[in-house]
Amino acid sequence: MLITIIQGDSATGKTTLINMIRQYTNLGPSSGIDLSCKVPCRILEGTDWKLILSGISGCILFIDEENSFINTEEFAAVVRGADNYFVLITRENLYNLPYSVEEIYGLNSSGKYQNTRKIYQQMYHIYSNIHEIPVRPDKFLVEDSNSGYEFFKSVGEELGIKCESAGGKSNIFPA
Repeated sequence: MLITIIQGDSATGKTTLINMIRQYTNLGPSSGIDLSCKVPCRILEGTDWKLILSGISGCILFIDEENSFINTEEFAAVVRGADNYFVLITRENLYNLPYSVEEIYGLNSSGKYQNTRKIYQQMYHIYSNIHEIPVRPDKFLVEDSNSGYEFFKSVGEELGIKCESAGGKSNIFPA
């Protein structure tokens, strides 16, 4: 399971992207849209999303933020067991889904002109080059010994930085 998130302000083209893929899926080349991809691209939407998803394999699935099911634990459970690639267009945090900050992109509009002139979009990483941290600590000190510790220990191992647990927030700064 792979997940990419696309975010952006209103009127940057997120929903237009979904609509163009939907139009190409429904009409093919006669839609006037050229979709070039080695695997099938589909839109996942509506109340029958689970039934539709159960019959799809090896596709890139695009899901717009208007589909409230993307925030559910039920959707997250189905996604974890799927062999599809998911592109979620949303401005919301998706706490139920495991995704990398390196797979969050923004959609910018630039070159805007009035009336019916072309609008140019460009994608960018929301979190770029996370391995370059401005300060290089000698050690990570975390308050707990559970998930926070495990996370920072893993990050520290990648970066060659030691991680220690304080065993509780009251032990961080002795009185």
